[in-house]
Amino acid sequence: MRNGPVRTDSETRAPVWWALGILLALRLVSLGLYPLMDKTEARYAEISRVMFSLGDWITPWYDSHVPFWGKPPLSFWTTAASFGVLGVNEFAARLPHFLAALLVGWLVWGWSVQRSKQEALAAVALLAGCSLMLISAGAVMTDMTLAVGTTLTMRGFWLGLHGEETRRRREGWLFFIGLAVGLLAKGPLVLVLAGLPLGLWTLLNRQLARVWRDLPWIRGTLLILLLVGPWYAAAEMRTPGFLDYFLLGEHWHRFVTAGWTGDRYGVAHSAPRGSIWVYGWVAVLPWSLLVPLAWWRWRKIGVAVLPIPGPDKPLRLYLVWWSLAPALFFTFAGNILWTYVLPALPPLAMLGANWLTRHPDPRRVNRLLTAGLILSSLLFAGFVGSLNWKRTEDFHTTKRLVEHYAALDAGHRALIFYPARPYSAAFYSRGKAEQISEPAGLLARMSGPPAFLAVQTAHVASLPLEVSTQLVFLAQHGDFTLLVMGATLPSAPTRIH
Repeated sequence: MRNGPVRTDSETRAPVWWALGILLALRLVSLGLYPLMDKTEARYAEISRVMFSLGDWITPWYDSHVPFWGKPPLSFWTTAASFGVLGVNEFAARLPHFLAALLVGWLVWGWSVQRSKQEALAAVALLAGCSLMLISAGAVMTDMTLAVGTTLTMRGFWLGLHGEETRRRREGWLFFIGLAVGLLAKGPLVLVLAGLPLGLWTLLNRQLARVWRDLPWIRGTLLILLLVGPWYAAAEMRTPGFLDYFLLGEHWHRFVTAGWTGDRYGVAHSAPRGSIWVYGWVAVLPWSLLVPLAWWRWRKIGVAVLPIPGPDKPLRLYLVWWSLAPALFFTFAGNILWTYVLPALPPLAMLGANWLTRHPDPRRVNRLLTAGLILSSLLFAGFVGSLNWKRTEDFHTTKRLVEHYAALDAGHRALIFYPARPYSAAFYSRGKAEQISEPAGLLARMSGPPAFLAVQTAHVASLPLEVSTQLVFLAQHGDFTLLVMGATLPSAPTRIH
């Protein structure tokens, strides 16, 4: 028999709240503590910087003369607006994506709390602690904005049909607003990620008539067209060819054609078919280890989770289809990234919370949640610390190389990258860094004014002899070697031969 006072439900949940608060605070503080990473983060931050600089809110531009047709503008709008308020820096670039993650968490909380506070807290804790959610919550990408759209859509659909009578109308409109957000965040992909689970659930449960009757399909579709149509039309008018590349290239070849060579802005990612399932397991770490371990331990000591109540089964099936949709859709795709799992994390968190809250002892559940959140905090703190351990080295970024150049550039000499300029170089130089792609270009540039040359280290040995004999070594920065072209600095006596 236990001695001492019995702890209330709120007291047993307090450590989870503290651990969750620490994790969120750590993620917020970390937004400006490490450089923007090539290729994704720096690319999207640079596109947003150019959008802010040009004041062009219709066409995303890679720079002042190359349109970016790869994604719709919603994520770029939020980042560019953040630059306008907070200045052009890492914190401002990442803050909108952190706020979008909070919005996803709030949508999950508001949905789950209608069942119980314990289930809502468990869902939010599981969601926040997922490795992919934690990283994406402060990464400059389009995926978190898409997750806002899919979560709005799926919540609006379910609560528009099954929510409280006084809220169904409002929730039903969220369904259409979510689709509009997704179409402006990443395009027609939202129609697949939402349409696949919604269609399966509707057909398997024979709910087609009710779905048509209870949701404002005609007015909702008009709302989507009103919110989305003007930008798509304006983008095609501004830069003809956008719709053809975006709809066919980005939404067919990118996912179907492994190693697709038509990508205008990056490198296609070729992965074995079915890799999305492995990515999904990694995306939910540490829970993909801790929850099965807890289940094994509870089973060993004879603690059984209560069976699923009958009224919960339709929602549970709905969440299962939602969580499986990205994996099913991308199973046969070869050109994928682990971030494609992100829209599945909210339903997975809600499923996990529903299972955990059927445990007869909430204290054990809350200890598990607290341990997982603390582990995620420690691992993430270690990750950020590793990026700052050796500040003279660049890891998938050229921030410190550009800073080194800026400190030496007393004569306002150019910074040239060979054979390609990384996105981070464009961002941190505010678009001033140049690029030379061919050896002939280097030879021609040797007769020009002195400049700084950043060469991918793997290409240094293959530089033309006429160029290499005129270069002076300055420093090594990650994958690049910084050199002086056409002049010798007193602080850089080493010549390349």
